[in-house]
Amino acid sequence: MLAAALLSGVDAVIVRLLAGEVHPLLIGFFRAGFGLLAVLPWIVTRVDLRASPYRWLHAVRAGLKLAALVSLFVAFAHAPLADATAISFTMPIFLTLGAWLVLGERVGAGRGLGVLAGFGGILVIIRPGASSFDPWLLFALASAVLTAAIQLILRRMAQRDTTDRLVAWNLLTMVPLGLLAALPVWTTPTPQQFALLALQGGLGALNMTLITRAFALADASFLAPLDFLRLPVIAALAFAFFGEIPPLSTWIGAAVIFATALMVAGGQRLRRRPPDIGP
Repeated sequence: MLAAALLSGVDAVIVRLLAGEVHPLLIGFFRAGFGLLAVLPWIVTRVDLRASPYRWLHAVRAGLKLAALVSLFVAFAHAPLADATAISFTMPIFLTLGAWLVLGERVGAGRGLGVLAGFGGILVIIRPGASSFDPWLLFALASAVLTAAIQLILRRMAQRDTTDRLVAWNLLTMVPLGLLAALPVWTTPTPQQFALLALQGGLGALNMTLITRAFALADASFLAPLDFLRLPVIAALAFAFFGEIPPLSTWIGAAVIFATALMVAGGQRLRRRPPDIGP
């Protein structure tokens, strides 16, 4: 999980380096394509794709995953990296809200207050109505909402399918969907850009492997706090590469969001199951 946090920071830096030169839809396609190439031998030798009881639902989930990634890439390209990362921690809050509204799950008073506190943390970071309001952070918020929707779908799919098939189908389906989305804005990357895109795809596949391995070795309740290390890692890299210094409000809002995310996720009892991890 520590190594995954570092790779997440490098991923965000690569997106910022490509910003303005490569369209986010192209970044999403190449991220999926190179990620698939990295794990294709594993898919071919170990995964029985035909045994999956789902078809179109894989495409829906992959489409949402692509939209979530591209939204986060837009936020990374234009908003402060630490702020965008802090907003991404709101996913468990939206997951709890969605489980209540869509699946009819019971949400106790404690988790309900946690959801409200989490929205307070969002407001601290985004600062709507203030002169420092950054509308690009709304893309990070949209990414968190989309990821929560993916998790709700994954809950249903995981009851009849294996983790290996879910990951493999997600990778295989995202590539053609990403290509269709990228064609209207296609521009051929330069060799330097292509190298960064290939690096990002390979690191994304390695990140997926590390997280999967971590969840195989330890419970989610132990690993969840380590995920917060993504914020200081990305903040340090953003300062080193782009001179960004997060304001105090970012750390306060992030602390509130992370504390409430742990609170609301604690009632879901997801032990030793990896999250929905993309390429």
